[in-house]
Amino acid sequence: MTLMSTTTPMSRPKPAAEKPSTPTAEKLEESKAERAMRRRHLRGRLDFKYSPYLYISPFFILFALVGLFPLIYTFVVSINDWDLLGGAGDWVGLDNYKAELASPLFWNSLFNTFSIFLLSAIPQLVVATFIASMLDQNIRAKTFWRMSVLVPYVVTPVAVTLIFSTAFDEKYGLINNLLGALNLDAIAWKTEVFPSHMAIATMVNWRWTGYNALILLAAMQAVPRELHESAAIDGAGAIRRFFSITLPSIRPTMIFVIITATIGGLQIFTEPKLFNPSSSVPGGARSAIPNHRALPVGPGLQPRRLRPRLGRGLDPVPDHHRHWRDQLLDLRHHRLVIGAEETPPSGQPRRQTCQESLR
Repeated sequence: MTLMSTTTPMSRPKPAAEKPSTPTAEKLEESKAERAMRRRHLRGRLDFKYSPYLYISPFFILFALVGLFPLIYTFVVSINDWDLLGGAGDWVGLDNYKAELASPLFWNSLFNTFSIFLLSAIPQLVVATFIASMLDQNIRAKTFWRMSVLVPYVVTPVAVTLIFSTAFDEKYGLINNLLGALNLDAIAWKTEVFPSHMAIATMVNWRWTGYNALILLAAMQAVPRELHESAAIDGAGAIRRFFSITLPSIRPTMIFVIITATIGGLQIFTEPKLFNPSSSVPGGARSAIPNHRALPVGPGLQPRRLRPRLGRGLDPVPDHHRHWRDQLLDLRHHRLVIGAEETPPSGQPRRQTCQESLR
């Protein structure tokens, strides 16, 4: 008989708890390297995402300080009855804008601005393109001519205005002297509207044409010469190559020049202001046909017409001298000079002359 021994299953011995291993120097170095790598990766991501905004932020900060804030502040001033000394007054809304739009001086000055802009911008771009195309050719002393066209841009606007104001003087100016030498009538450059606009546009064109020509020249030099050579082999002439290859290739630069010329033409202020600074009035010339202002009619006096107003708001005599000028013109017109006698109207006593009154 076989005895079967019953054995109870022996329980597995529990593993002894592992003692925490003390970090070695190598593991510490590895963990530090991993943390440093993660930080570098994070800094790289932040630098890639936000550094472009940091680089362009100086422009926006400067624009906000000197551009955006003045615009907002000016708008706030415009909707209030603002006093230069007392500050903000009553809120008036858009009344200031309504008054400005209803003023004939505003529309007249707007007409003067656009007239000078058109007379300066269009010829300026045409001449600048022509000069750039000439400088792009294989001519002698190219560097000299390219630097020469930039000389007018170096001269300050005040000096340019003084030079051209003297040249376009109505009595002793160089332009009218040349016209007189050719037996032609002198032109009222500072009295008529259109001639004054032409004189001011001439100043603007003389100063800015060379600058725009150099910009267009740089764009023309970037056009591949192979295109011109291929077109020349196919029989295209110089004019055809200019209009079919050069102008389409420099279209982005031409758009840039047109935009900058438009902004500069509409912001023009120095040249008209200094063209005849001693006789400027608000609003400029009233119309294309100069107006004549009649003197007040007194007893026994007939109205007398004065000389016309100047273009771009230039009047021959300042406001504070105009009263005395009118009096002198009255005296000359009615012969009320020293020693002259005036026949009084019937039924009225004889008036003393200036000589008698001085006695």
